[in-house]
Amino acid sequence: MKLKVLVTPEAVGGYSVSVPAMPGCFSEGETLQEALANIREAAELWIESQTERAVDGGHQQANVGSLQVIEF
Repeated sequence: MKLKVLVTPEAVGGYSVSVPAMPGCFSEGETLQEALANIREAAELWIESQTERAVDGGHQQANVGSLQVIEF
């Protein structure tokens, strides 16, 4: 799965990152590499939580595939 990641340099240093397609999925990091690693983990957890919600609601588990983060 490819996702668009919004990367914003912060005035005080570091980066904030979010995945617009995943409401509430955001993170930060001191370096760009750290921020991207953090958002990958946040996206994986977001997918896991959404899958659990679907299963708890009686829906079948979604096939989410692998996660690839792309910077724009």
